[in-house]
Amino acid sequence: MSTFEINNISDFSVSERFQRYVQIDTQSDANSPTCPSTEKQKNLGELLVKELLALGISDAAMDENGYIYATIPSNTTKQVPVICFCSHMDTSPDSSGKDVKPLVHTNYQGQDLVLPDDNSIVIKYAEHPDLANQIGNDIITASGTTLLGADDKAGVAEIMDAARLLMKHPEIKHGDIKILFTPDEEIGRGVDKADLKRLAADFAYTMDGERAGTIEDETFSADGATLTIHGVSVHPGFAKGKMQSAIKIASAVIDALPKDRLSPESTNKKDGFVHPVHISGSVEKAEIQFIVRDHVTANLKKHEDELEGISKSIVEKYPNCTYTFVVKEQYRNMKEVLDQHPEIMEIGMEAINRAGMVAERRSIRGGTDGSRLSFMGLPCPNIFAGGHAFHGKQEWVSVQDMEKAVKTILHVVSLWEEKA
Repeated sequence: MSTFEINNISDFSVSERFQRYVQIDTQSDANSPTCPSTEKQKNLGELLVKELLALGISDAAMDENGYIYATIPSNTTKQVPVICFCSHMDTSPDSSGKDVKPLVHTNYQGQDLVLPDDNSIVIKYAEHPDLANQIGNDIITASGTTLLGADDKAGVAEIMDAARLLMKHPEIKHGDIKILFTPDEEIGRGVDKADLKRLAADFAYTMDGERAGTIEDETFSADGATLTIHGVSVHPGFAKGKMQSAIKIASAVIDALPKDRLSPESTNKKDGFVHPVHISGSVEKAEIQFIVRDHVTANLKKHEDELEGISKSIVEKYPNCTYTFVVKEQYRNMKEVLDQHPEIMEIGMEAINRAGMVAERRSIRGGTDGSRLSFMGLPCPNIFAGGHAFHGKQEWVSVQDMEKAVKTILHVVSLWEEKA
């Protein structure tokens, strides 16, 4: 099938699929030790397996950890690299994903979108620049009391619709195509138990980006740091000159952090940061959990040394107190791997161009499953899924942008076969 013919496909099911998927609550839970962290993620997984089998994809299955694997077999005589498309099924713990009511605002004309179940939630044209590109399109939002779930059920729906179209149109030539749906990406565990031997792919693309036409080959490198402060607990009635509260010391550490740099609030583009994400404790012991981020991996150590230096200088003012500072690696900038395989990005960008957009190569101030997959041996950039304002009640996605993502997937597999 030619570029022209792919671009003239019009029988998309991505919008209907997306609206069905978001109504299934799949919120993950960082405090749960299980995999998946919430059993309800398997409810969507079971539906996806059923739909894949109905499409004729005979090996579709979900494992005990909630990962879904499926293969669309090659229909070419060429030797083509095995390409995987990956999205995550869970939604963020930051906002409720229960009882999502998707609303379609047809033929959008630039108005502010007031969400009916909470009129205080307004998606304002002036505050969402990408709405300027949506005039005449159909916008899907939630109703005002939940997030929408475009992150990343838009990606799931796009891969599912692309799979349907590939099974329907054998004239689109391609090699073996693998599908991987993961749990728990939002809590940083998205590929913890992914079986790459079972997947057996050479390269992959996550469908988890934002604006239509974008493809990301660079993420943060990321560490987590835990500062534990051991104070001195004494009955408050007899505490004078004796008590040294770990809570107050931890508060002093937080207050001493840089305010005009090295924080999410004061940085953008390629700037790194240190960010306290959780604090807990008592007079005797307090703990602060930090995330440390930078696009340059070597800078993580600099930020961590500065953070520990600040912590040490505060704790030293309390001679009977001690601290521990522990750093754990989370993920690394996938560009370090992807630069070794330039053809992955070249084909991704050409596919976006063939789908009628101007491809834009971007860095992301965050991470994706692709970050860790790349360092696990499966190089994996991130293609747009079309969602915006993730993790909150103002989240939205354009139907037409999701359809463009489906076309991009079709062009990606066609191009790998064409260039083989």
